[in-house]
Amino acid sequence: QVQLVESGGGLVQTGGSLRLSCAASGRTFSNYGVGWFRQAPGKEREFVATISWSGSFTSYRDSVKGRFTISRDNAKNTVYLQMNSLKPEDTAVYYCAARSGGWGTVVGQYDYWGQGTQVTVSS
Repeated sequence: QVQLVESGGGLVQTGGSLRLSCAASGRTFSNYGVGWFRQAPGKEREFVATISWSGSFTSYRDSVKGRFTISRDNAKNTVYLQMNSLKPEDTAVYYCAARSGGWGTVVGQYDYWGQGTQVTVSS
């Protein structure tokens, strides 16, 4: 089992920045690929970014490329999502998820999920 806890969400103005953290406990976190997903009210959960177990590979949805950066510190069992130049359309609950076998962009690929952290971007 892997337990995931997100933090770092909040209210920010358009153009602002936030850094989300995903702290893991349980099994060896460095063996897991991690993804960030988000879900806005009335919408399906969607992929945001993913990182391989080593951190050597990352991938992003098109709308956040150049603005968001995913990274990880396996010594601290933590994955980060740095979000810059935030827009109102980034408003959502952000979830981190983990899966054995590497990175992924699809909700159904992930085995473990955190409870989410709210990000609200005001215009």
